Amino acid sequence: MVFGPGSLARLGGVARELGGTRVMLVTDPGLEAAGHPQRAVAAVRAAGLDVFVFDGVKENPTEREVGAGVVFARTHQIDLIAAVGGGSSMDCAKGVNFLLTNGGRMADYKGHDKATKPMLPSVGVPTTSGTGSEAQSYALITDEKTHLKMACGDKKAAFRVSILDPELTLTQPKSVTAVTGIDAVAHAVESFVCTKRNPLSAMCSRTAFRYLEPHFERVMSHPADLEARSAMQLGAHFAGMAIEAAMLGVCHSCANPLTAHYGITHGVAIGVMLPHVIRFNAPAAGDLYAELVAETVGTNGQPAADVLADRVTEMLAAAGLPRTLKECGVSDTILHLLAEEANQQWTARFNPREVGEAEILDLYRAAW
Repeated sequence: MVFGPGSLARLGGVARELGGTRVMLVTDPGLEAAGHPQRAVAAVRAAGLDVFVFDGVKENPTEREVGAGVVFARTHQIDLIAAVGGGSSMDCAKGVNFLLTNGGRMADYKGHDKATKPMLPSVGVPTTSGTGSEAQSYALITDEKTHLKMACGDKKAAFRVSILDPELTLTQPKSVTAVTGIDAVAHAVESFVCTKRNPLSAMCSRTAFRYLEPHFERVMSHPADLEARSAMQLGAHFAGMAIEAAMLGVCHSCANPLTAHYGITHGVAIGVMLPHVIRFNAPAAGDLYAELVAETVGTNGQPAADVLADRVTEMLAAAGLPRTLKECGVSDTILHLLAEEANQQWTARFNPREVGEAEILDLYRAAW
């Protein structure tokens, strides 16, 4: 991991060190106004490498965008992939790497470690502080038929190097800062209590929360504060490391059907559900929540789950994000279907308190 203001300029040198000569830059066309892809191209060319820009990335990329990227990569005989953008750009870049090197369809790699051939070296450069995708070996690709996300993971798909340049996050709109920040907080919280937690993941989760919790409101009210932006970007990265070393929980399982059916932004869905998931998990994870908030919020003798849930609600309020499903336009008549689909999402299996369709329905009702 390379960190520091202005570190985007090191992209070309990093790519050259990894053996790249023909670099595919995967990015979001919406970033061109901020100038990030152009600076990335300049950095690669300054290192004497050829660079080819693929900007066909959309939010929640499907196999269609991945397939277009594969054709692009083959056409230009790419030998290294660099992703500059948010989670969608990085997920698409990983997806391209899977199919370019191993063939088949993305569904063939649903789960983990199903790629049999080596993959191209790759570099991740996040422009948001949220997904932590640059620290993970999973590509989240949306199934075009069901609109649900497929998690396709393989250690070979992980970025060899992550470049964290907090200056890139200064151009985020307030709404993007809000939804990505809440997503990062959820990553820290869920990974800390999931059943796959371990000493490494716990260290990363705690570190992430220590960076994120005190600085979230600061970046909302003072978006040009580079120190706060740096803390949020580091926090999001450590939360991504925690997911990679452990897993998530039922909050993310609940969020995905909301995005699939209503187009609700992932971070908004996460924010609405997280306080209710925390309170639901209290009987199984109360001591862990107490450990998580002890160094930051404190409890003042109150149940840690309530304190943490209230703190998340405060963050949502500070960001102007909705706090109920009803505010998001979700009909209460679809909650049963949402619960059925959420129960099929694999992150629910790692929740600290066992959940099934009935429990998930109760969570949706509480959030409605």
